[in-house]
Amino acid sequence: MDKQQIQACGDELFEAMVQRKALRPLTERFSEITLDDAYNISLRMLERRLVAGERIIGKKIGVTSKAVQNMLNVHQPDFGYLTDAMAFSQGEEMPISTRLMQPRAEGEIAFILKKDLLGPGITNADVLAATECVMPCFEVVDSRIENWQIKIQDTIADNASCGLFVLGDRAVDPRKVDLATCGMVVEKNGSVISTGAGAAALGSPVNCVTWLANTLGHFGIPLKAGEVILSGSLVPLEPVQAGDFMSLSIGGIGKASVRFV
Repeated sequence: MDKQQIQACGDELFEAMVQRKALRPLTERFSEITLDDAYNISLRMLERRLVAGERIIGKKIGVTSKAVQNMLNVHQPDFGYLTDAMAFSQGEEMPISTRLMQPRAEGEIAFILKKDLLGPGITNADVLAATECVMPCFEVVDSRIENWQIKIQDTIADNASCGLFVLGDRAVDPRKVDLATCGMVVEKNGSVISTGAGAAALGSPVNCVTWLANTLGHFGIPLKAGEVILSGSLVPLEPVQAGDFMSLSIGGIGKASVRFV
């Protein structure tokens, strides 16, 4: 793809987000689109968000669990940026009916960094040394692509299908919990709908952050001190709508909840 096409696609995705109007998959319209093209499209979309007044507060890795990969038919992780407009506080209502189009909630572990990480060459030990704490998290993903008919290039271009997120009620030292074996239980409207463990995300959420640091390092992009890093879902995606209430608990880490309006 040439620079003009990349800019046009980034602008189109931004306008689709603002207008809540889904698009045909980019991979149907641009058969030659590469992962680098998709990432550059996402940067144009991000540029539009920053011009509109948002600021970057973190980054995310997505599509890490087999359950989510099989659901979306995307068989490698994606990555994107988090902005302050996406963040909600524990107990705060989340306005998905006016902000999102095709929302799906997922439970995961968020890392809060105290040191920069710039790949390549980042190890799991580097990630743990750079992490201030981990927290329970709900991410509510969305897609600007019709009916979630995405390939990996579509979701990377669409800023990893970022929607909104909420951090939970506790911050825990990651060295004091086994992040590979910690269990997650997710409830929706009072009923348990899924369970998972840290190992669901590339074997461990730490592996996910390491992968993200090294992948973004390919583009010269660091994970920065103070940023929130979402490490990927431990459970299947759950469609949600206004009126739903969801909660999750993670053994040794804490709980998170969110009410959708």
